[in-house]
Amino acid sequence: MSVEFIGMIQQRKVSETHQASGPAIDVDYVRDFAQAHERAGFDRILVPHSSTSADATLTIAYAASVTSRVHFMLAHRPGFVSPTLAARQLATLDHFSGGRLAVHFISGGSDADQRRDGDFLSHDERYARTDEYLQVLKRVWTEDKPFDHTGRYYRFEGAFSEVKPRQQPHVPIYFGGASAAALAVAGKHADVYALWGESKQGVADLIARVRGEAARHGREVRFSVSFRPILADTEKAAWERAEHILAETRRLRSAQGLDKGGPLESEGARRLLGAAGDGVRADDRLWTAVAKEIGGRSNSTALVGTPEQVAQTLAEYHAIGVTTFLIRGFDPLEDALDYGRVLIPATRELTRRERAAA
Repeated sequence: MSVEFIGMIQQRKVSETHQASGPAIDVDYVRDFAQAHERAGFDRILVPHSSTSADATLTIAYAASVTSRVHFMLAHRPGFVSPTLAARQLATLDHFSGGRLAVHFISGGSDADQRRDGDFLSHDERYARTDEYLQVLKRVWTEDKPFDHTGRYYRFEGAFSEVKPRQQPHVPIYFGGASAAALAVAGKHADVYALWGESKQGVADLIARVRGEAARHGREVRFSVSFRPILADTEKAAWERAEHILAETRRLRSAQGLDKGGPLESEGARRLLGAAGDGVRADDRLWTAVAKEIGGRSNSTALVGTPEQVAQTLAEYHAIGVTTFLIRGFDPLEDALDYGRVLIPATRELTRRERAAA
C-alpha cells in the first residue's frame, strides 16, 4: 500500500517552542495552515482535541471549506456525546467535507484532562466504554432499520440515523493506546492503529501484538506512527537545530513555571519515554529529549537529519509494516511547507521502489 502522510493543524500558532498568544481561534491562521498542508502534498490533517481547546469538529468544518483535496482526521473522545448523536454528526460532516473525514478515537490518557469535562472513569473503564461506543456507532452508520441496545454504558430504543456516511461502509476509524485494554479494542474496531514514535523494534513489537488481536476477529489493520522531523541541509546542522529546540522548550516551560513533566496515565507515554532507555537517542535518528522534558505528552519524539536521511528512516519503518506517518514540526506551519519540498516526495519515491522490488 502506498504511504500516507498526515499533518496537524491547531487553531492558533503554538508548540513546545512557541508560547500561545492572542485569541484562542485565529481564523486566518487556520486557513493558511490547512492550505499549507494541501500545497505540501499531505494526504490528511489531524485536528486534535483537549478539554480546554477550541472545538475540533467545527474547526474541520471550516478547514474543509477553504481546501479542496486534503482529507481530515478528527480527534474525538467517546463518553461526552451519545454515540447515536455522534454518528449523525460525523456522517453529516463526512458529507459536507466531500467524503474527506476520518475519526481518531481517543479514550483518554490523562485522568486530569478527562475530569475537566466530568469523566471520572478509570483508564481501563474508558476503553471498555469506547468498545461499546464504537459498536453502537458502527451500527447506526450501517444498519437500515432501527435497533435497540442495552449495554454497560449505553441504552437505546429504536436507534437509527437517516444520514449515513458518504464513505462506505463508514468513515475510517483510527485508534491508539498501548495498554492491554487498548489493544483489545484496537483489534476489534481500528482500521488504522496509531502509535507514537518509538524505535523500529518497539514499533514492530506493537504491530505484531495488534495484528494478533485483529486476527482473533478476522480483521486486518493498517498502522500509523507519529514523529516530529527536525530537518536541515546537513546532519550537523539538524542536530544543532534539535538542541536549540530543546533549549527553547526548557526556557518556555521555565518561564511558565512548569517543571519537567511526569508521565501520564498512558502506556503509550511510558513506552515513548522509555524508547531510548536512559539516553535521548535510539536507532540512528530517533531523538527523545523533548519527549522526556514534557513527560511523554503527545507525539513528541523526533527524527533528526537531512530530508534524505529522515526519508530513508521513514522508508525503513514502512518496510516493517507502517503505512501512515503523522508528521508535524516545532515551527508548525513553516515545517509543514518544508516537509513538502523534499521529505514527503523522497519518502514516497523510496517506498514506491520498495514495493516495486517486493
